[in-house]
Amino acid sequence: MLGGMTANDRDPRAGALARLAALAADETRAACLLALLDGRAWTAGELARHCGVAASTLSEHLGKLVGGGLLTEERQGRHRYVRLADARVAQLVEDLTAHIAPDAAERPRGLRQSGADSAMARGRTCYDHLAGRLGIAVTDALTARGLLRQDTGFALTDAGLDWFGALGVDLGGRGRRPLARACLDWTERRPHLAGAAGAALCRHLLDQGWCVRIGSGRAVKVTGAGERALTGLLGVDTAALR
Repeated sequence: MLGGMTANDRDPRAGALARLAALAADETRAACLLALLDGRAWTAGELARHCGVAASTLSEHLGKLVGGGLLTEERQGRHRYVRLADARVAQLVEDLTAHIAPDAAERPRGLRQSGADSAMARGRTCYDHLAGRLGIAVTDALTARGLLRQDTGFALTDAGLDWFGALGVDLGGRGRRPLARACLDWTERRPHLAGAAGAALCRHLLDQGWCVRIGSGRAVKVTGAGERALTGLLGVDTAALR
C-alpha cells in the first residue's frame, strides 16, 4: 500500500497491457511481426524458414500471436496463412521499431544483408503504405505543394483531395481508418504518410508499375516510368532513390 492506494486501485488495463507487451517480448515472434509488415499473408513454413526455427516451434509462437489478436489466420488446404490483424497492429509494430536506437540493431551480416538493408532504407512498404526515403520524399512533396498539412497532425487539404481525385485514386470506403496520419519512419526518423490516403497512393504506384517490389521482401524501387511520374506530378528528386 502506497499513499493510501491498494492493488484494487490499479488501472484495470495494466494486466492486458502487460500481456500484449509479452507477445512481442520474444525474438522469434518479433521477427514474425516485422516480416508481416509487408502486408501480405505468409505460410507458417515460410515464416519458420525466415525466422530460422523449426515448424513446430513457429506454430506455437503463431498460436500465441493469433490468440493475442495481433495476427489473423486462414487455412487453404494443408497450408496455414497468417497476416497482421489490421493496420493498427502494423502501426504498433512500426512505432515500436522506430524507438530502437540506430546503434542498437545488429550490424549487417555480409554484403548481401548490407545490400538488402540499403534497399529497405531507400524505399519499402510499411504494411500498406510507402516508407524509407521514398515515403519521406513523397510526403515532403505533398506538403510542399499544399496537398498535405503537417502543422496540426497529418491532414489532406482540399487541394490534396482534388489531386488524389485527378490522379484517379479512390479514397472512399475507408471505414473507421483515418484518411491521413503520420507514421514515424524507423530509418529516416521522420514521419511519412500513412492512413487510407497513404495506402491508396502506395497501391496506385504499384498498380501503375511506377514502383515494383524487390524480391519477396518489403523493399520497393522506383521504375523509370515512376521517376518520370513522380517528377511530373510532385517534383520529387528521384536521384536519391536509386
